[in-house]
Amino acid sequence: MHATVSILAEIPEELHESLQSYLETHPDWDHDRVFCAALSLFLLQNGSSNTPDASRSYRRAARVYLDTLFKHAV
Repeated sequence: MHATVSILAEIPEELHESLQSYLETHPDWDHDRVFCAALSLFLLQNGSSNTPDASRSYRRAARVYLDTLFKHAV
C-alpha cells in the first residue's frame, strides 16, 4: 500500500492551461499522475546518490517515476 500526501501548489496560468490541454487529449492521465511524474523526474535529474541515504531516496524516486509512467488505466 502506498501512502500519499496531498499538496496544494500555485502554478502560472499558462502552465495550467497547457496541463489542461494535455489532460484533455490523454484521458489515462490526471493531475496527480502528471505531478508525480514531473516531481519524481525533477528529483532524479537534480538529486545525487553520493551517500547511502541519498542513494535510497534516488531509488525511491526512480520507482515512483517508473510506476507513474507505466501505470495502466483500469
